[in-house]
Amino acid sequence: MAKLSCDFRFLLIPAALVFIYIQMRLFATQSEYADRIAEALDAEHHCTSQIRLLIDQISMQQEQIVALEEGKKRKEQECAQLKALVQDLEKKGLQRIIDKAQVPVAAVVIMACNRADYLERTIASILKYQSSVASKYPLFVSQDGSDPNVRSKALSYNQLTYMQHLDFDPVHTERPGELIAYYKIARHYKWALDELFYKHNFDRVIILEDDMEIAPDFFDYFEAAAALLEKDKSIMAVSSWNDNGQKQFVHDPYALYRSDFFPGLGWMLTISTWNELSPKWPKAYWDDWLRLKENHKGRQFLHPEVCRTYNFGEHGSSMGQFFQQYLEPIKMNDVKVDWKSQDLSYLMEDKYIKYFADMVKKAKPVPGTDAVLMASNIKGDVRIHYKDQSDFERIAHQFGVFKEWKDGVPRTAYKGVVVFRYQPPRRVFLVGPDSLRQLGIENA
Repeated sequence: MAKLSCDFRFLLIPAALVFIYIQMRLFATQSEYADRIAEALDAEHHCTSQIRLLIDQISMQQEQIVALEEGKKRKEQECAQLKALVQDLEKKGLQRIIDKAQVPVAAVVIMACNRADYLERTIASILKYQSSVASKYPLFVSQDGSDPNVRSKALSYNQLTYMQHLDFDPVHTERPGELIAYYKIARHYKWALDELFYKHNFDRVIILEDDMEIAPDFFDYFEAAAALLEKDKSIMAVSSWNDNGQKQFVHDPYALYRSDFFPGLGWMLTISTWNELSPKWPKAYWDDWLRLKENHKGRQFLHPEVCRTYNFGEHGSSMGQFFQQYLEPIKMNDVKVDWKSQDLSYLMEDKYIKYFADMVKKAKPVPGTDAVLMASNIKGDVRIHYKDQSDFERIAHQFGVFKEWKDGVPRTAYKGVVVFRYQPPRRVFLVGPDSLRQLGIENA
């Protein structure tokens, strides 16, 4: 019996050890579960915090969306009101046009934005000579935007029709640092010309800007040029401007030229040309775009020796670029030329190349090393040959004429030849390396 009791006690020791081991494992497992539960709780708290933050952000965005939608509705209401006003004004203006029996030569549009004082000066200059020919040249002001002073000024004249371009689309420039003004100007030009050609059905349009004055024979000049535009499809547009039209470089108010360089600044085009240009009109820099060979396609532009417009806009989108050197000294014609009596057939493509070549051929060639001095010592016209663009720029700088080129063409050039007066009436011809061949001049 004593032996059996001793054996039982020996069995208790392993059982105790097993119990202790089990308790330790249970404690370790409980600790591990407690840690996991704590981690899960932390994760749940973090997730709850993130959800609350996201809900707050969504709530703020919804408030912003509601505010933007309300702003959009207000803008749409304002736009609808302005459009209704513009349509009413256009109907009244067009009724005045319809009442006239005479078919217009061209619509005249002044492109305006936010310079009411400039616009007033421009309108005053135009009405001085347009009033007597108003039925031939219906006058429009096209405003880009809603500057109230410009709108009020334009609406104060019953001699013109007011148009308003309202463009709320954002502008995305193609290169960093570009002025969005050039993009908005291009949009405005396309809209205004589409309106005049397609909505109002004009055959020709003369484009002016709100910082221009016009010469006494401005309208007679364009009426004579309109006939050339219709006959000669190699003429893309007619301009009233000469880039080298400064007082010291001009002489003859009757002289007209063809050029491969688009002058702009008071110009006329036809609906057939606009039909071609409108679908591919550029996003910005529309005037330089017209100077690309791929767009003018070998066609040329007519311009006078003495300008029929004067640009007084020192302050504008171009920041007064070139104003003091090239624009302020421009000579605007003050002679009343009777264009109806002038025979302009020499400007037709087949005749002009020979007419111009004869002038160049008769001019005495002088070297370009000291061009100004050489030209000063010769009576009559002279021609100076340049080898390339840098050589042209050097010679042009000596005389003070425009040095700028676009797409391989110097300003005012015809077949690479730039002509201007020096110590008038002497003409100076700056002749390119391939000009004589293009003009058909041999052994000159």
